[in-house]
Amino acid sequence: MFGLEDSRRYYVCQRYVRMNMGINGLSSIVSNELKRPLLNGDVFIFFGKSRQMVKLLCWDGDGFLLYQKRLEKGTFELPRFRAGLKAAEMPYRTLSAIMRGVSLKSVRYRDRLRIGNPRVFTTV
Repeated sequence: MFGLEDSRRYYVCQRYVRMNMGINGLSSIVSNELKRPLLNGDVFIFFGKSRQMVKLLCWDGDGFLLYQKRLEKGTFELPRFRAGLKAAEMPYRTLSAIMRGVSLKSVRYRDRLRIGNPRVFTTV
């Protein structure tokens, strides 16, 4: 409940959205523009044009959760948006770095043994 963890899949919308949108508006973007299923527990990430606010939308089994964070100073650093794409999958650790204010340009993940399918930043 209320958990954002590595076991979920994260998709970042590749365009800026109006931050006055709520659950209905954002779920409409997921269904109509991103063409992704809403009710499977995936987390959808939306940034405002000023990059001072982020919203995360996910299904929690019996209802939607909408997380929102607004920075009082500074902006979120985002991965490059790719022209022509609607959404890109983002690893949890990249989202975590963005939310904590870590510069993505200076982050280098060390090679580690991974059992199973490692998640990488892929496009949808």
